[in-house]
Amino acid sequence: MTLQQLNLFREIIVDNFAGGGGASTGIEMATGLSVDIAINHDPAAIAMHKANHPETEHYCESVWDVDPVKAVRGRKVGLAWFSPDCKHFSKAKGGKPVNKNIRGLAWIAVKWAIAVKPRVIMLENVEEFKTWGPLTEDGFPDLDKKGNTFKSFVKALQSLGYQVEFKELRACDYGAPTIRKRFFMIARCDGKPITWPQPTHGDPNSLEVQVGKRKAWVSSSEIIDWNIGAPSIFNRKKDLSSNTLRRIEKGIQKFVVDNPKPFIVPGQEYKAAFLSSYYTETSKNEVRGLSLDGPLHTITAGGNRFALVTAFLTKYYGQGIGQNINEPIHTIPTKDRFGLVTVHRQDYTITDIGLRMLQPHELFRGQGFPTNYIINRDCEGKAYPKSAQIARCGNSVPPPFADALVRANLPEMSVEDSRYKRAIAN
Repeated sequence: MTLQQLNLFREIIVDNFAGGGGASTGIEMATGLSVDIAINHDPAAIAMHKANHPETEHYCESVWDVDPVKAVRGRKVGLAWFSPDCKHFSKAKGGKPVNKNIRGLAWIAVKWAIAVKPRVIMLENVEEFKTWGPLTEDGFPDLDKKGNTFKSFVKALQSLGYQVEFKELRACDYGAPTIRKRFFMIARCDGKPITWPQPTHGDPNSLEVQVGKRKAWVSSSEIIDWNIGAPSIFNRKKDLSSNTLRRIEKGIQKFVVDNPKPFIVPGQEYKAAFLSSYYTETSKNEVRGLSLDGPLHTITAGGNRFALVTAFLTKYYGQGIGQNINEPIHTIPTKDRFGLVTVHRQDYTITDIGLRMLQPHELFRGQGFPTNYIINRDCEGKAYPKSAQIARCGNSVPPPFADALVRANLPEMSVEDSRYKRAIAN
């Protein structure tokens, strides 16, 4: 038994829907302590959580099956965190019927409020959570009653003595290298004001960053493991699909050839890299990709959608480059020189192109996890396949969110430094 568990007079922290541990990690960044109780129905998620938070008491069961009174054993709850399943609220769900039971998971927060009255409740979800309402008989949201259930949820907490506020925040504004945007609700019953954390990071071109009031957004380039090579797209055993080649072609044109300041891999002047995004384009002229100078787009649980594309450059001394540089790059059929790139006033030609998918440890870093977070095995040493690692990442709360919210609202529980804070810094 640890000193943390022996301190019966300390308020405890509960992480419902704990998953792989994103919120728990952020809470530990702020408090220096593991959460006391973590609940999740998925054995694989709990196993990852145990590997990183061994001092936590874990419940591998439905949140509805856990009795709050029995779980807390007479201890006061300072913070209860809730991240209910969001896929049946998200616009990414599309036109499919939704699951009424999953849409109702957020009511567990009211159950805890009635049973043990946490001093502070925090809830995270997608932006569309505010549209929570009843369903039609065929399983689709009733547009005429959109938001009605959400309003009832808020009133239920208020009737229990909670002050309730909600807001949308972006992870990149708090130090995570992703633009992920999420809905947050804070409810507290101790009479103290709800405080929303001020952004610590911002657009590099903004006045706040330029005058030193905020740090620049953490860029995608900082999550890339540059020690991993990117194999050439040419002469592969299996040819890349035409869609992939088209994405590469458009990305090279936008982020390398037409870019007055192409991203150059640190320490490697011969290599203008960018990220290609494997999301379906909405038009033929759309470029699904992003520069490595900015934050990563939202990581999803459905699979890895990001690939690193590297263009290998050779100094240009006037020889032919395969096509007129005033025309768009031609479709890429074979390895050849094409495209003229100017870097620091020196002309280069593109002589090869590399492509690889981002790896799970890069995606977790993009979500704001510390580099020492265990993602490839569970608490018993069993290896996780990459698909499971990516699913855990896409479903996770970016830790800097929880860190910032806890520090702003529970300063009495926060510390200046913690093992995860040190890991982020390193």
